[in-house]
Parts: sequence; C-alpha cells; structure tokens
Amino acid sequence: MPRSRFVPHPPRRPAVVAGASSGIGAATAAALAAAGHPVVLGARRLDRCEEVARAIRAAGGEAHVRRLDLAEAASVEEFAHAAQDALGPIDIMVSSAGHAVPGTALGTSPKDFAHTVEVNLLGAHRLVVALAPAMVRRHHGDLVFVSSDILRIPRPLMAAYMASKWGLDGLVRALQLELEGTGVRATIIQPGQTLTDMGTDWGPDTTTEVLGEWVRFGAARHSHFLRPPAVAAAVMAAVTTPPGSHLPLIEVQPEAPVTPDTPPDTPPDTPPDTPPDIHDTRNAGGTP
Repeated sequence: MPRSRFVPHPPRRPAVVAGASSGIGAATAAALAAAGHPVVLGARRLDRCEEVARAIRAAGGEAHVRRLDLAEAASVEEFAHAAQDALGPIDIMVSSAGHAVPGTALGTSPKDFAHTVEVNLLGAHRLVVALAPAMVRRHHGDLVFVSSDILRIPRPLMAAYMASKWGLDGLVRALQLELEGTGVRATIIQPGQTLTDMGTDWGPDTTTEVLGEWVRFGAARHSHFLRPPAVAAAVMAAVTTPPGSHLPLIEVQPEAPVTPDTPPDTPPDTPPDTPPDIHDTRNAGGTP
C-alpha cells in the first residue's frame, strides 16, 4: 500500500476570520497573527474590525479588514475574492460569526428564526463554498467552525440558536466525510458559556430571565464564563495539529471558580443550585 504524503504546514498560512469585530473572532484573529499568519478580518462592523487590526499591526502582525455579512450571499463572495486578492490562497478559514435571539420555538417569529439560521448555518455554508474548493485542490487547509455546547446541553429560550447550531453540526460532519483523503480538515469548536458581545443587546430583564432558566434546567452550573482567548486557543490547537492528524471536535468549558473550603456544618451563603452572581448582568452576552 503506498504511503500517504501529507503536505506540511507552511510557516505562513493566510487566514480569514468571520465575525472578527469582537469576542472569539477578534481573539482568534490576534492569535493567528501572533503565530505569523496574515489574516483578513470580516464582519459588518468595520470600525470595530479596524480597531482589532490596528492592535494586530502594532504587535507586528499583518491584518486586513473587509466587510462581511454572512446573511448576504453576494457579501460572502466579495469577501472571499477580496481576501484572496489581499493574501493569496487562503489556508485557514475560521467561521466564528454568530447571531442569537432569545425565545421559545412557539414564541420566536419566523422572520427572527430564519435570520438566525441564515447567519449561523447558511452563512457558514457560503464561506465553505467560496473557500474550500481551492484548499481541496492544494490538498491542504483547515476549516474551523465555532459552534456551542448547546449541542450537548440544550438551553431553554434558545430555540432558533439551537436549531441553527444543530444544522451547523450536521454540515460540518458531512464535510468531514467528504474531505476525507483530501488533506483538508474541518473542526467543530464547542465552547461553553463565554463572555462576548453576543446577547449584550438583550436587556437586563431578558438576560436575567434567560440565565435563570439555564440555571433551572442545569445548563449553567456555576458563575464563571470563558474569555474569548480561551476559545481562540482551541482554534489554534486545531490548526497547528500536524498534518496526518485531525481534531474533529473540541469542547471548551469554563472551570468552576475556586472557592474556599466550607466546613461541613456551615451552610453556604447561596443555595447549591444557584451559581453565585449568575444573574449579574455584567455577565451578559456570550456564546450560549
């Protein structure tokens, strides 16, 4: 049987990051640039992307900014062409943009439900169609999709978001089958609760209701949230794994806060089923 010949990772791997204006996407773009890879930041908020890009350049990295709206097919195509014009063949694609509207399956409007699916699922597929075929032709590349642990732990009041992430999971698992033997890898990153801009527009009352339901159903067991660099580190683990091996799924969870030992006969200040500060709206926002 002939021995497989994997293409080694080059030192310079042009990368694109969707959803790079803040949070996980911004942290991932910074991590890729720090590793020596030029990166194109894509999002609708160009001013925020420019702030991230300036910080990358100040640290010695290479960063470019292009508008990207995953809900618009034309925008995705234009972004892909602009990225390749700026950097050449793209070798790393990170899809980290996301949209979440809190609501039940019965209470979410079809319009809001459809928009969530449009961004989280169809937008990711548009990126794949625009960038993956060239990777397959070169027999090298990484496609990374930031999803959520909502696939393993269903969260109430997240019907549209959960449906879109289940769809994304199915898309990536199909991709993994199709890409076998091509030298191109597809990885799902499943972060737990993470402090990002997502959800900051919900309002304190909605945030309190959502987090309270997460606690009630056991989906939020303590008050600590991941920070974006922790998720970016998982992305870097996926793309730096040597060719010939593959991390198809990485789950990242926040570690529970370290608390002082409590004597057995001393009742805790808060009930054990209510994580401290979980209703503090400073924790609002993040990957559900």
